[in-house]
Amino acid sequence: MQQHSSADGETTGCPAHNNVQLFGPDFGSDPEGHYAYLRTLGPSAPVDIAPGVEVELITSYDASLHILQNPVSFVRDSRRWNALNEGRVPADSPALPMMGYRPNALFSDGAAHARLRQAVTDSLATVNEMQLVRQTQQSADYLISQFSPGSHGQAELMADYAMPLPLLVFSDLFGCPPEIGDRVITGISGIFEGTPGADEILGGALSELIALKHRSPGQDLTTRLMQHSANLTDEEVLHQLVTLLSGGTAPLTAVIGTSSALYLSDEQQAKLPVEDATAQALWNYAPIANYAAHYPTHDVELAGRTLRANDPVLISFAAANTDPKLTEHREQLSAKAHLAFGAGPHACPAKDPAFIISVTAVESLLNRLPDIELRVPFKELNWVPAPWSRSLAAIPVGFTPRVMKPMAAPGSGASATQPVPKAAGGGERSRPVSHAARPAPSQPKGGLFSRFLAWTRGE
Repeated sequence: MQQHSSADGETTGCPAHNNVQLFGPDFGSDPEGHYAYLRTLGPSAPVDIAPGVEVELITSYDASLHILQNPVSFVRDSRRWNALNEGRVPADSPALPMMGYRPNALFSDGAAHARLRQAVTDSLATVNEMQLVRQTQQSADYLISQFSPGSHGQAELMADYAMPLPLLVFSDLFGCPPEIGDRVITGISGIFEGTPGADEILGGALSELIALKHRSPGQDLTTRLMQHSANLTDEEVLHQLVTLLSGGTAPLTAVIGTSSALYLSDEQQAKLPVEDATAQALWNYAPIANYAAHYPTHDVELAGRTLRANDPVLISFAAANTDPKLTEHREQLSAKAHLAFGAGPHACPAKDPAFIISVTAVESLLNRLPDIELRVPFKELNWVPAPWSRSLAAIPVGFTPRVMKPMAAPGSGASATQPVPKAAGGGERSRPVSHAARPAPSQPKGGLFSRFLAWTRGE
């Protein structure tokens, strides 16, 4: 393969074997250009997903769908990985945490996969949609309250909103008490930030959560996984929780951020419904950009290239969704025909809850801050230069500050919030807060989840 020349004339191929590099600032600044070049080589091409780590990348929608739906010829167990078994993958490679084997449904096949996945899908099926919407709204209101009004009408949506919101919702869904929820959030956040010891923090917190649910079962996803007829061991429960938490946080963060920015951008002149803006983000900016490593069980011929048995084949969801051969007739496809949530037996089991959380998060932002606007044009926003995900690095916004106060929701034990204009005549149409005014509480101690729960109680 020849080296790929970017617009400024610099090559992006690996000096060792001329592969295109799917990492670093060149790729991060122009992933679409890299995908366009790779498409000229056919439906697949060898790339470096990390320094010294070569994979075959599938950029065609049809080829991706074929592999995702063919579990006989393409399996997910990364213990087959030739280069890893032969010592050719650097021990400190950033690809290992993403591609290395873990005993969960994501890396399992056949009966083992079916057993673990059934426990996950059955547990997720018990989530009440209205409850999920309320949890998301409440989490959104709390986060908005933290950057308004003290922010002077400015905030950064990725760090202040899109990143912490899924963590608050998940901590609630999985039945975490405050202290454990704080550590779960610290662990997950640390994993994505590369903080040393984050894995141990998350594992310890989840182990304590499982032990707690043995003593005091609840109406939560952790308890349902533990009580499922598949009889998962505590270790299996822990690994499924890690998959759901870590596998759900980054994509949700990306979708919430991109959907919000896209909706607020000048590019959406028609101002589509939030559901459509979110679907557009999933099509054009797949949150999981390049992932889902498959391992051929035998040599497979694909458009003149040989995919060797047990060499990793990665799906470029980002490239597949924007495949020019697909976009020609995409209007005839279902809005859900994108591959952002995968396809086949390993498709994301939480795609419906994920979509609900994303849409509700964007709607809550627009409802609570109706005059919110981007401070930087959408096209000038920077993206995180990572091969695995497509996520905005920062989304600076401006708005009219409002005080957000929690209040009891009529007919339910949950809390709701009402925005109150900072100054008289602010145009806020919500009814006045019905409870008596109280002095501003002191900042509660503890981590993010503890502070969130204290806020919902008006403390």
